Amino acid sequence: MARILITSAIPYINGIKHLGNLVGSQLPADLFARYMRARGNEVMFICATDEHGTPAELAAAKAGKPVADYCAEMHEVQADLARGFRLSFDHFGRSSSQRNHKLTQHFAGQLADHGLIREVSEKMIFSIDDNRFLPDRYIEGTCPNCGYDSARGDQCDNCTKQLDPTDLINPHSTISGSTNLEVRETKHLYLMQRALRDKLEAWIDSKTDWPVLTTSIAKKWLNDGDGLQDRGITRDLHWGIPVMKGDQPWPGMEGKVFYVWFDAPIEYIAGTAEWADANGKADADWERWWRTDKGADDVTYYQFMGKDNVPFHTLSFPATILGSGEPWKLVDYLKSFNYLNYDGGQFSTSRGRGVFMDQALSILPSDYWRWWLLSHAPESADSEFTWENFQASVNKDLADVLGNFVSRVTKFAKSKLGEAVPEGGDFGPEETALIADLGARIRDYEAHMNAIEVRKAAAELRAIWVIGNEYLQAAAPWSAIKTDPARAEAMIRLSLNLIRVYAILSQPFIPDAAQAMMDAMGSDDWTWPADIGAALRALPAGHAFTVPENLFRKITDEERADWQQRFAGTR
Repeated sequence: MARILITSAIPYINGIKHLGNLVGSQLPADLFARYMRARGNEVMFICATDEHGTPAELAAAKAGKPVADYCAEMHEVQADLARGFRLSFDHFGRSSSQRNHKLTQHFAGQLADHGLIREVSEKMIFSIDDNRFLPDRYIEGTCPNCGYDSARGDQCDNCTKQLDPTDLINPHSTISGSTNLEVRETKHLYLMQRALRDKLEAWIDSKTDWPVLTTSIAKKWLNDGDGLQDRGITRDLHWGIPVMKGDQPWPGMEGKVFYVWFDAPIEYIAGTAEWADANGKADADWERWWRTDKGADDVTYYQFMGKDNVPFHTLSFPATILGSGEPWKLVDYLKSFNYLNYDGGQFSTSRGRGVFMDQALSILPSDYWRWWLLSHAPESADSEFTWENFQASVNKDLADVLGNFVSRVTKFAKSKLGEAVPEGGDFGPEETALIADLGARIRDYEAHMNAIEVRKAAAELRAIWVIGNEYLQAAAPWSAIKTDPARAEAMIRLSLNLIRVYAILSQPFIPDAAQAMMDAMGSDDWTWPADIGAALRALPAGHAFTVPENLFRKITDEERADWQQRFAGTR
């Protein structure tokens, strides 16, 4: 039994995530976690809400709530949606937890003790009316290069020129609109990533099995332009983890907090500690997942994220781990994803364009979405959600192939043979051929799942479903029962057992339908079908079954047209 640690990029707290966010990290991580558990491995699957930073403060202000209250409420909203999509986290934590406070402060202290933190004096824009320093993207003005009047303090979106806030003409706060701004000096802590460049490069070079997308992004940030840069890890904000060196005050850093991108990945570790706390376990129970001196040397650690998060997880978070000088577990395999676009454009949280997690569940159960998203996961390139494609995939894959097989088998069996697995004769040449074909297909499915090739695994699973339909059509038990009842019974006995096998194989993708199939077969034996011949004999003659309700319904053209109009950008 292997020990598998899985983390997905933690979703930001300021609102409900859209389907592009879901398929970029949490959903494929769940697929892999479910599969690894199904194969008998010990799995720890951790996620959390990312709760610090300026956007959280602004979202709370917009909602008219204290930021701590807002984050607590939105954590529950996101946790509930995660349950709705059947995301099987072992723990869904919060980056604002006391565990994360302590661990973040601990790491900062360790980095300082190893000479990897330096103080930097900076000149930043201070909004007198807002009574706060403004991060670059909360300052807008006229671009000195092209004259665009909505250039941000870090970059002009019109001409793409990199800017400093002090470059802008007539700058104003995007929080309040105030132009009552001044330049003030402030001190911040920087993580000296450049000093760790050689270690980081050697570590990245050792990951020869990483996806090309992951490695190419890591190398680009490591080498392009001026290469790896030292990075600020503190901010002048009110909401966040106070800057301390371990459990000691940090002179000159009073009133400052750690930068959200410093503390957020540490929450993977802290979230596992939260899991231990929530389940009455000792520190040793979470440390065995994260510290190689406490048992984590036999853990394989997988991370899942969208491509925009790759630089922080291949450089900045590893720099924190390596720089601490402590025996923490580094990621073994980082699965990154491209973007999912929406119906000819992009998903947009600000414009409400696309389908968001709560909206999706309001119109169809989670399995419909899980199947489409995973079978169209943006692995090798960006992919696009269209309502026509979604309708076709649901109707053809889920309803016509899998749902049709389960319905035909169980309804025929009940009407002609009763509500128990029939005796029948021995398997014939057709069944022997099916077993051989199915066994080969399952081995291919396992190979794709082990390699986290999500789309290929989905295609293989669909092919496994097709095998059942092709067998049923060729064997034609509805004809055989008239001339050779024992032969027809053998066909149905195999087909009912095949439904149970389909439940096991399909569970990582469509867990609710898998449970419905298993319940209909009157079984709770989820043993992986390593021996497919034995698996197709697992339900003995006389074993009771029921006819499940329709597993999947078809999407009508009228529904598709309505949804396409409804989710065009009016959230």
